[in-house]
Amino acid sequence: MLNFHGGRQVEKLVSEEKRESLLKDIEKHPALEVDEAFLCDIEMMATGALSPVGESMKKEDYQSVLSEMRLSDGVLWPFPIVVRVSAEDVERFKKVDTLRLVHKGKCYALLHVEDIYSYNREEEALRVYGTTSTEHPSVKRLVEAGSYIIAGPIDVLRRPLETLFPEHNRTPSQLHQLIIQKGWKTAVGFQTRNPIHRAHEYIQKCALEIVDGLIVNPLVGLTKKDDIPADVRMRCYEVLLENYYPEERVILSIYHGAMRYGGPREAVFHAITRKNYGCTHFIVGRDHAGVGNFYGPYDAQKIFDTIDSSELGITPLFFENSFYCRRCGGMASFKTCPHDGEGDRLVFSGTRVREMLSRGEVPPPEFSRPEVISILLEYYQSKNS
Repeated sequence: MLNFHGGRQVEKLVSEEKRESLLKDIEKHPALEVDEAFLCDIEMMATGALSPVGESMKKEDYQSVLSEMRLSDGVLWPFPIVVRVSAEDVERFKKVDTLRLVHKGKCYALLHVEDIYSYNREEEALRVYGTTSTEHPSVKRLVEAGSYIIAGPIDVLRRPLETLFPEHNRTPSQLHQLIIQKGWKTAVGFQTRNPIHRAHEYIQKCALEIVDGLIVNPLVGLTKKDDIPADVRMRCYEVLLENYYPEERVILSIYHGAMRYGGPREAVFHAITRKNYGCTHFIVGRDHAGVGNFYGPYDAQKIFDTIDSSELGITPLFFENSFYCRRCGGMASFKTCPHDGEGDRLVFSGTRVREMLSRGEVPPPEFSRPEVISILLEYYQSKNS
């Protein structure tokens, strides 16, 4: 079951002995403030979730990822993992060999500087996100970032997200061990940044019919401001799994990454990192990791046609958009339901449901379980009060 991407597990959290040694003269190193998105990357590097990446990428890797979707050694990898700095920072740090990576005054890691280079924001936006529009949240963040990249190996001194949701907070190694303890030979991962509604439940349970276990792996790192907060979502997951899933066949375990809203490339990224967490299969649904209208509804599935399954090392499971069919009397998809008359298929967009909840209206049980709706109504009522 131990199957880390690139054939090796790279955990960057230093030992306690090394940490004490590094802390002795840490103040001599200049501090660089990193944003919340890279803080999530530090967490993922600390635990090995980004294996085999354990650094801010040097220019050769960066360019290869942009143009070939591979690291310079040929390993499949869809996103640049980099620390971006301004021209002023470059002047300050050009003779520095080590930087403290800090966030809101707390130091989390050391970056050992081996490379500093400029990059083309427009090229990165087009290649990685397929657009230069700042309506795309990650492109907006990219445009606002510094125009240089400072690169080199990273030593993580403390895990930034270690204390989040402790009951469900596991490193890849810990999740691997839990899967082994349960005797699962196959496990399917499900990525989510939203509460699970009936369509999600349907595809999860379809997947669970063909594998030994399901890992609900909700993203709790950086998301858009209008996304439902992680603590509210976690309550929804807990109550749903408690009432509607077989306890012995499901694990709820958080995913520490930031949301990039990168559509096809992010679907590949999510599959690779879930392999690092111990999954053998991964669910890719409609508009996976999409935002707005930047990607086609099944672009995130089509990209896997261009990737050799042996180098991906995890089996993607593709699902159509699901809905409740009144004539079928249950959940279905376009693959299984023959009915398309007016009113047969009950389809609710996320926008419509959010509008209903914000007005205090209760969406129908065909959309979501009543226990979940209760938690969401409470959240929206508190938000509007």
